[in-house]
Amino acid sequence: MRVAKDFEDGVVRRVRVLDGAGDVVVPVDRFLSHLIDSNYSPNTVCAYAYDLRHLAVFLDERGLEWNDFRPPTSLEFLAYLRRVPSRRPAQRLGLTVAAVQGRLLSAATVQRVLAATSSFFEWAIAAEQYTAGENPMQRRVDHALGKVPDRHQPFVGAASRQQPVRRTVRVRLPLRLPRPMADQDVDALLASITSLRDLAIYLLMLDGGLRPGEVLCLKLPDVSYGRRRVTIRKSDDHPRGARAKGRHERVVDLHEPRTLDAVNRYVLHERPIDTESPFVFLVGGRGTRRCEPLSYPALARGFARRLDRLGIRTPETTPHALRHTHATAMWEGGMRELALQKRLGHASPESIRIYTRVSDEQVLADYDHALRDRP
Repeated sequence: MRVAKDFEDGVVRRVRVLDGAGDVVVPVDRFLSHLIDSNYSPNTVCAYAYDLRHLAVFLDERGLEWNDFRPPTSLEFLAYLRRVPSRRPAQRLGLTVAAVQGRLLSAATVQRVLAATSSFFEWAIAAEQYTAGENPMQRRVDHALGKVPDRHQPFVGAASRQQPVRRTVRVRLPLRLPRPMADQDVDALLASITSLRDLAIYLLMLDGGLRPGEVLCLKLPDVSYGRRRVTIRKSDDHPRGARAKGRHERVVDLHEPRTLDAVNRYVLHERPIDTESPFVFLVGGRGTRRCEPLSYPALARGFARRLDRLGIRTPETTPHALRHTHATAMWEGGMRELALQKRLGHASPESIRIYTRVSDEQVLADYDHALRDRP
């Protein structure tokens, strides 16, 4: 089975899952159409398609129909996913990537497939396509989860009817730390840049905490030089597929003079003038793609080449690491949790708490106190 995408002006307009004979998998196709009608982003719809392809392959290999999927089947599905080879190329320290034999789907990928399967059956029940009863991806109230100290609590506390729930079939994931770049690596990176475009892009992520997709989706009216801020807007019209994650528009203040100065110098002196594109960051040079909006793969390749030349590249050092560097610096500088959440555009305060694990001032103070007072 495979995933097919229909493009219009470079933007994904329809996503389909096709079986071995090239026919559309009808239940999945109807679900994906529902997501498009619900105004989900093209990237999200594509992710659902790839995840549900695993479910369709599982059912096909076992000769099961969609209504044959039951809670015990979900346990078999989890075991199946944990043994599926990964088709994604392994990340190398060089610029080339290659498939590695024996690699399996990561735990995070399996967890995402299970979540997509649960969402699909919720839709199938509402659409009366699944007639076997309740969602086979069962969920239960988890009282232990509700007692976790750092978990986000409803505004009205214990009076809320909101109950912490977990799926019965799930994968335990490690709590990873953000991977900010070291100060000396950041200094070396900025000192090596000769392109005004690259300097402006990197500084927007480093000083503003913007995601790479948010930077690439910026349009000229989104940059306010006088008020020293940029506006992150919901946009699905980038012809090279770049997307700003989420649908929450926000304003990001940029009070470090170097950031908007770099953007201004790029727009005035390096950005192609013979273009009608509203996007800020375009392909330059004299090639066939001149004046096209810059894509994320091109940004990632350029970032990797620069770090390779400096000898500081690691598998975790992607353009997104500049956003982690900004968030970590703001937290260590004393920025409050809610303020940092709004600046970064996170929907949940739990997303911010990864930075509190990098530098917890209370833990550090208690540690220093213990060192001074020990005999």
